[in-house]
Parts: sequence; C-alpha cells; structure tokens
Amino acid sequence: MARLEAMGDPANVAGMERFGIRPRSRVLGISVTDLRRVARELGTDHRLASGLWRSGIHEARVLATMVDDPARVTEAQADRWVRSLDSWDVCDQLCSNLLSDTGFAFDKAVEWAGRKREFEKRAGFALMAALTVHAHDAPDRAFERFLPVIRREATDDRNFVKKAVNWALRQIGKRNERLHAKAIATAERIGRMDSRAARWIAADALRELRSDAVRSRLARSPSGRSTARGRAARRS
Repeated sequence: MARLEAMGDPANVAGMERFGIRPRSRVLGISVTDLRRVARELGTDHRLASGLWRSGIHEARVLATMVDDPARVTEAQADRWVRSLDSWDVCDQLCSNLLSDTGFAFDKAVEWAGRKREFEKRAGFALMAALTVHAHDAPDRAFERFLPVIRREATDDRNFVKKAVNWALRQIGKRNERLHAKAIATAERIGRMDSRAARWIAADALRELRSDAVRSRLARSPSGRSTARGRAARRS
C-alpha cells in the first residue's frame, strides 16, 4: 500500500474522470500499465489480493485482480467483489484478469447479466466478452447460451450496461464464422425492438460484424473457422 501511495499522481485522477471513472472509493491516479509492472514483480498471491481488495482503494483493487489466483477464487468471493464494484474499469479488469479463468465463469456471466445494479449487470456482459478470449477450448454452444440473454437485456439504456451488452455481442460474433452468423442474426432481432438502447446496440454491432475487416479475418483464420480461439479489441 505504501508503494501504491508513492506511485499515485493526482494529475491523472482528472484524466480518469474524463473517461467516466468516478468511483466512490479513493483514487490514486496510477496507470494500468504501471500496475501491471507491479503485478509482474509480485507474482500470484491470493492472500495479498484479498487484502488489496479490502483496502477499498481503486488502484489496489485493480492490482488485486492481477495478482489473485483464479484457482483459489470461490463463487462467494466473486459475488462479494462484484457486489462492491463502483466503476467500469475495475469491473472489466476483474472479469478479464481473473474471473474469466475460473471454473464458474460461464454460469456467473448469465447470473450477473440479470442483476439490477449497473456495475453488477455490466460484470455479466464484461465476463461474456472476456470469455471469448480466455475460454479457448469452449464449444460454440457455451457462447450461444449468451445470445438470448444479450437480446433480453438490450433495452437497458444505462451507459455502462448498454456498452457492455454491445461489447459481448461483438466479441461473440468475432470468435468464428458460425458464431458470427448467429451474432448478426441476434443483432438484427435486437434492432427491431422498440428501444433506443437496443437500436444503438444493434447498429453498432452490425457495423463492425459486417465490416470487410472482420469478414476477411474470419475467412482467412483457421481459428475463425473453428470453436477454438477468438481475439478481442475491447471498447469500453
């Protein structure tokens, strides 16, 4: 904690606020790049991660997601941490760095996507997006399970929810050609809903999924034609 305090830069806090990072917790103003460097030095440490998270400090919580051991994370811990989220960036770091490598990630993604609170709900969709990258050997049906949930929640017009719904839909559609077709069909159905949020989600997803860049990558990539791997380019 002393090291994090020393690394803090108040000038960076204002920049974080411009990106919508305005947590209730204390913010030190440390970049994710610098936190990753610290995490590499620390290695995996479940006990340390627990203490960092309990501190409540924004950057300490981001660091906790980087050093915790997914093999030791329980569902109870995951639920506690998700319930205490108060910013989109910690939410996304938690899902991508840690929770996507747990054995219960697919089930929790569906569960949290139905939550009421904004960042808890975002966690469900952020986890879906993260799984398209980390769950290399998961079959297509594991991701097809997410599509009805995405369609159901597409009318939520809260900024950090609708962007995560859109992110999950796009990432599923970029995993391989089969899921690409299913994601496009889902986006088309969402676009017909009487909801401004749903129309935005659909239009933005279809713009990317129908792009020449995505179609070309899927057509020429062996991973794009199988269920094995997908690559991500996240937009918050």
